[in-house]
Amino acid sequence: MIPVKGVTDQKIAVLGLGRSGLTTARALRAGAAEPICWDDNPAARARAEDEGFACRELTKPGAFDDIAALIVSPGIPHLYPRPNPVVRAALRAGVPVDNDIGLFFRSVATSEWEEFDTAPKVIAVTGSNGKSTTVALLHHILEHVGRDSQMAGNIGRGVLDIDPPRDGGVVVLELSSYQTDLARALTPDVAIFTNLTPDHLDRHAGMGGYFAAKRRLFAEGGPDRAIIGVDEDEGLFLADQLSEGPADDRVIRVSSGQKLSGDAGWSVFARKGFLSEYRKGRQAGSIDLRAIAGLPGAHNHQNACAAYAAARALGLAPRVIEAAMQSYPGLPHRSQRIAEAGGVFYVNDSKATNVDSAAKALSAFKKIRWICGGLEKDGGLEGLKGATGEVLKAYVIGREAAQFAMQLDVEAEVCTTMAAAVTRAMAEAEPGETVLLAPAAASFDQYDSFEKRGEDFIAEVQARLKE
Repeated sequence: MIPVKGVTDQKIAVLGLGRSGLTTARALRAGAAEPICWDDNPAARARAEDEGFACRELTKPGAFDDIAALIVSPGIPHLYPRPNPVVRAALRAGVPVDNDIGLFFRSVATSEWEEFDTAPKVIAVTGSNGKSTTVALLHHILEHVGRDSQMAGNIGRGVLDIDPPRDGGVVVLELSSYQTDLARALTPDVAIFTNLTPDHLDRHAGMGGYFAAKRRLFAEGGPDRAIIGVDEDEGLFLADQLSEGPADDRVIRVSSGQKLSGDAGWSVFARKGFLSEYRKGRQAGSIDLRAIAGLPGAHNHQNACAAYAAARALGLAPRVIEAAMQSYPGLPHRSQRIAEAGGVFYVNDSKATNVDSAAKALSAFKKIRWICGGLEKDGGLEGLKGATGEVLKAYVIGREAAQFAMQLDVEAEVCTTMAAAVTRAMAEAEPGETVLLAPAAASFDQYDSFEKRGEDFIAEVQARLKE
């Protein structure tokens, strides 16, 4: 655990008592603060009280009179579409509002670091898609070479729940826009921006607010090295803002699908399955990504470029990174090959919760029997047009499956349930085809999470393969 610094004998309010909220309360207590907790869910409050934490209704008059700060869990809105009532009460009382990411960055370094031969590093990854794979791949590379590495944030453990990093250790964080938007301290050594596509627009009042939340990690974080995906205009703009000129190699530009100019300082890009690194106009490394089973498709090649660039920024050699990538197994629910039978492949990409990530999954495979549908996100399915060329047929799940199916530009069968969709897709699949779950929608109309949806897909496939 990372004890929170600078809070001795202070009363700190914690709003939201899920995984990150309870961990925050524990870390505050470890830092000699007095956490004052609240959650609208009585069961969550009961769990906190069982651990000895005091709970207080924070919207009552005077509730913030003795509170030094309010720490808000990621899922709770602090501004758009409207502030949570507790957050608004804190704002009116002039109480600073922060989150666990801000507490982490102000608390992770200790006096012990001065005695280390190599100071620990914090690498933070943000963007719309590919964050989890980039973090997991980089963590895998570091473990492969024997570096002490921990994953935290939206993947692995909560940021305050990890062990204090040791001599030469690396902490790799996955940070969502919810987390970067509110944190009062953001000071990574290396920051990565993967890409930007529409998502969470209601939470950020549009695309501009969404990009601004991501940009804070760089503009306010001041990383020593910034790795920026430049396949969208926002990434190009961000790289330009952070760079002092074409030869400034503090910015590493990353792309999938386009060759970047070798004169632009430091760049890493992938084309036709080959990763290339250029520095100061010369090629410094290359990797054939096509045979790496854990990284299928151009979208994963972009993730590979970002992780490669971060590993290079830490001083690792190209051939060492390539050897580590070869053994990367991939992440569950992200282009995860779960079975092969009768010449048919079965792939679980339940994490494809928006249109852009689903389109990228569709581009990674041939002859697809596509299971899709769920809780449709803002913006509709317009972004899928032109991405369904390899789709033989769609099998649509979800409570609004019929409406979802009407928006697709391929033959679609309304199945509603996962069981029906898997049954129909498997019955019609032929050798050389892929049955792919890539929903292009959130899971919450039928499942508690995308993980549960993916697990259901796996269970249905495995059950029918045993028949």
